[in-house]
Amino acid sequence: MLNPKICRKARLSRDPRFDGKFFIAVKTTRIYCRPICPAITPKEENVLYFSSAIEAANGGYRPCLRCRPDSAPGSPAWKGVNATLDRAIRLIAEGSLQDNSLHGLAGKLGISDRYLRQLFKKYLGVSPKAYALYQQCLFSKQLLHQSKLSITQIALASGFNSVRRFNDCFQSQLGLTPSQIRKSGVVESKNLRLQLYYRPPYDWSYMHNFFMTRAIPNVEWCDKNKYGRTIEWLGCTGSFTAQHIEHKNRFDVEIELNDVTHLKSIVNNIRRILDLDVDIQAVEQDLQQYFGTVIPIKTGLRLAGTWNMFEAGVRAILGQQISIVAARKLVTTLVLELGQPIGTYQLFPLPKSIVTSNLSFLKIPELRKKTLHNLAQHYMSHDTPNDPQQWLALKGIGLWTISYAQLRGLSDPDIYLGSDLGVKKAIEKLSIDLNSDLSAPWRSYLTLQLWSQL
Repeated sequence: MLNPKICRKARLSRDPRFDGKFFIAVKTTRIYCRPICPAITPKEENVLYFSSAIEAANGGYRPCLRCRPDSAPGSPAWKGVNATLDRAIRLIAEGSLQDNSLHGLAGKLGISDRYLRQLFKKYLGVSPKAYALYQQCLFSKQLLHQSKLSITQIALASGFNSVRRFNDCFQSQLGLTPSQIRKSGVVESKNLRLQLYYRPPYDWSYMHNFFMTRAIPNVEWCDKNKYGRTIEWLGCTGSFTAQHIEHKNRFDVEIELNDVTHLKSIVNNIRRILDLDVDIQAVEQDLQQYFGTVIPIKTGLRLAGTWNMFEAGVRAILGQQISIVAARKLVTTLVLELGQPIGTYQLFPLPKSIVTSNLSFLKIPELRKKTLHNLAQHYMSHDTPNDPQQWLALKGIGLWTISYAQLRGLSDPDIYLGSDLGVKKAIEKLSIDLNSDLSAPWRSYLTLQLWSQL
């Protein structure tokens, strides 16, 4: 539940740490804003507070054109409340309702349509389809503000099958027409360029170093303020480069794609890789409470993701029981031999490329090559290959490999790598005895804190 006193202090101070945690609706203008909105501060008697954008919309308010609530960092009120709902939200963000029915989504979650609707109604006050539709409209609003894509391209990129349906939904959901948004200004850019915000603190130097030490040549690139890589998503290929703008609490992300059909899912995955939506203050408060006396808790540490679970699994298999440097060399060799060219770069190898290769160029035991084949074959023959329980049946894949793949490939916040060599060294260095369960549901961030001690 929102505390009006705290919300009032946050909006009056325009504290960016509260950006996305709640939204401010102004009764006199019927507009809702972010806490950091630069507009003249309204009187308290004219203000209502909502925990999510869709709740404000259901209250009859439309999004502000100045602070652009569509650009706010994600802060789902249901986080940690219901694991099934959390997974449903993630699947919707990946486009599950864009390509499948509600029945299909419920099937992936292992629940009934009725129970899924009940969850959304209880925690968000809307149906799953209404939630998905509003998120599509907010994303299209962001594209209208920040890109030079045509209206037709934006409709397609946002998951609409026709421009007419897009226009009708946009106006009914947001109370504005696409042309009204487009008139408010467009960022000039040769490629698609979006601004992705986060709530501080954000330790970019740690994140940058993490990416840099593991970056695969020809697939990833890093410099002082940037991280980028090649990408593939449901047949769509391209690349992105994210530039950290510290004083603005955001990344400016330039994206090149051969097809914008799945752009919304791709942007959500970029947000995951950069870990932009975690409430890092809440995480650190929990860690400080239980471990602050034995671990010097560092602020702003984020989970550096990989593009998908398959890539994370391949990296984990090649990294078993060897150093980061040695693992990077093996992955680099794999990419050079099997990666698909894309301009002057390469895509990370697809499962089919690994299945059809004897992997003779890798100087690793035959059993490990067989493990790579097993994982790649699993991805080619299963509809839900990311399920870690299914991985347990694959010979050569143990709990560490699965946990590492979940931590980086899914950005699961609750993975403790107790058997990891780096974690063991950190615990030995600090001379401590940890009960990692105390850090749930943030055990991944405890793992990061221990890695950061080395």
